[in-house]
Amino acid sequence: MDFSVPNAWSLLPPVVAIALAIITRRVLVSLGAGIFAGILLLNGGAVLASIEHLGKAVLSIFWDVGENGQAGSINHGKVDIMLFLLLLGVITSMVTLLGGAKAFGRWARQRVKTGQGAQLATFLLGIIVFIDDYFNSLAVGSTSRPLTDQHKVSRAKLAYIIDSTAAPVVVITPISSWGAYIIALIGSVLATHELSSQAPLTAFVEMIPMNLYAIFALLMVLAVIYLKLDIGSMKHHESMAANGQLYDQSKGKPAGTVSFNNEREGKVYQLVLPIIALIVATLFFVWFTGYQVLVADNIPVTLLGAFENCDPAGAMLYGGLVGTVVTLAIAVKERLTTSEMVKGVIKGCQSMLSAIIILIFAWVLTGLIKELATGLYLSSLVESWLSPQLLPVILFVVAGAMAFATGTSWGTFGIMLPIAGDMAAAIEISLMLPALAAVLAGSVFGDHCSPISDTTILSSTGAGCHHIDHVMTQLPYSLAVALVAGCGFIAMGVADSVIAGLLVSTVAFVIMLVALKWLAGRKATTDNLQAMPS
Repeated sequence: MDFSVPNAWSLLPPVVAIALAIITRRVLVSLGAGIFAGILLLNGGAVLASIEHLGKAVLSIFWDVGENGQAGSINHGKVDIMLFLLLLGVITSMVTLLGGAKAFGRWARQRVKTGQGAQLATFLLGIIVFIDDYFNSLAVGSTSRPLTDQHKVSRAKLAYIIDSTAAPVVVITPISSWGAYIIALIGSVLATHELSSQAPLTAFVEMIPMNLYAIFALLMVLAVIYLKLDIGSMKHHESMAANGQLYDQSKGKPAGTVSFNNEREGKVYQLVLPIIALIVATLFFVWFTGYQVLVADNIPVTLLGAFENCDPAGAMLYGGLVGTVVTLAIAVKERLTTSEMVKGVIKGCQSMLSAIIILIFAWVLTGLIKELATGLYLSSLVESWLSPQLLPVILFVVAGAMAFATGTSWGTFGIMLPIAGDMAAAIEISLMLPALAAVLAGSVFGDHCSPISDTTILSSTGAGCHHIDHVMTQLPYSLAVALVAGCGFIAMGVADSVIAGLLVSTVAFVIMLVALKWLAGRKATTDNLQAMPS
């Protein structure tokens, strides 16, 4: 079958993977089925060719593969992320063995008196750590987990808060790995349509209030925390947590979870110092890797320029190395034996293996989906729905579907932003920024709730939550926010007004909160009635 021209068959692999993940709740089996479908489609059902193709696809995760199939240089982007996961596992394991996590939990519990406060502290930390979504998910999870565990907040709730303060924050932050990438794409779109009077950075800032999904996703987290909007699977997990079961123990230990029988009482600095070293070092290397590129190319050094040219994965790896060295130095200072340290390192690496395997499967599937041109097929559907007033909401829906099916918001940005620019220029130039903002919003929405998204995978890893449990508990909130944003984009397009879009979204958001509060209250009443003796 020829996929040089996008066609509907390209939807089969992501549909198989996502549907099976939701139905069976077995992530690796579902991703494997999607990979199997994609490989067979690309090779016309030929078994030997499919096996060879699969080998190259897996190899490409670790090495850049040339046209002749020979491995070239190391694929630093993905390998660095996997190494960072192992280092973070070591840091978490050693901090747990030292008793630092337990000590931090005791210290925080004296100051944060309620589970609601623990959730709010996690939310605020997620806003502060805005540099990169991967780093946000893992660093905030490692820091907040002892606190939320102390207050019996479910790991599923923690994963939701982490995930909803990762991509929705970085997508509206100019000084972040996402911001730099998006600004570069916006600059290309504006230059293509000769809109040189507006600087890309200025356009990005103007688009922030138009990114309705990101704004209301953050507001939804606050609403869930303050109004206790636990519905569906989230209600079940919070009920289990209240009884001491922070995650579904019938599924075994989630990725990122470490425990020791000989855990010490520990001191607070044993957790705080490694995390601070990790964050500060990562921020430094984000700037430094960008600085090196600017100097090598004889480009004036600016903060934004450094972020635009940085190596986020490399910076995370270097930051992880610094954090690991600091952690091991603390272990030596506290006189841990060599056998204890070796055991801590091994357990830490083991705790991250399942997350790394899921990531590899997801990356292979994402690569196959790119070969099948699934994103291009979805974007081609926009033309049949074309309507000037509905352009923002149509782009929001298509970008969301594309990111959900492909598991990547960055890939969706790269495909859809130029298309949105072309459509706005052809229909109504005043819709240029709303159209681009709708693509950003839809991409984050689709990525936010896709079970094959690496951001979703890392959020569940950072929280120590089973991946599919995180997907199923987050999905109702993501869909609710998407509906709110969709109403706003309709108003934005019809009225040609950002304020109109914000007002309509705000009204829809309030109505949605009332409905969710009623649903949560109704479920609680039903549970209480069922618990009463007959």
